[in-house]
Amino acid sequence: MSEKRPQTYANHAKLVPLFHYVAMPLLLINLIVGLVGLLEGLTLESLNRIGTGVAMVLAALFARVFALKAQDRVIRLEERLRMERLLPDDLKPRIDEVSTAQCVALRFAGDDELPALVRRALDEKADQKTIKQAIKEWRPDYQRV
Repeated sequence: MSEKRPQTYANHAKLVPLFHYVAMPLLLINLIVGLVGLLEGLTLESLNRIGTGVAMVLAALFARVFALKAQDRVIRLEERLRMERLLPDDLKPRIDEVSTAQCVALRFAGDDELPALVRRALDEKADQKTIKQAIKEWRPDYQRV
């Protein structure tokens, strides 16, 4: 079994080559061809082609967004359970204040640095990028959608 590449802030974004580099460009080309067809005149066929092209692009985008939203909900649950276990008593009542976006970023933090990062996230209302950049020891997540 091959070793997974160590994950960092710089390389943690998930790209799905068949989606990002094949399916989406093909769908966008199809839509552009439909729009170019309008140069020949507004017909029922050209409107149908554009409508179908828009619908296909939207379907692909929503399929990706819906999967990411479902994943974010699972991450939020996992991180809240982890925070319940690891945070000091003074921070536990504030777990519900941690936003889903903050939970998504905090999942990369190791257990040792989680309490300090949660405190900072809450006190500074830190966004995902700020939290991720503050992580010293990256905890990889290879299960991303």
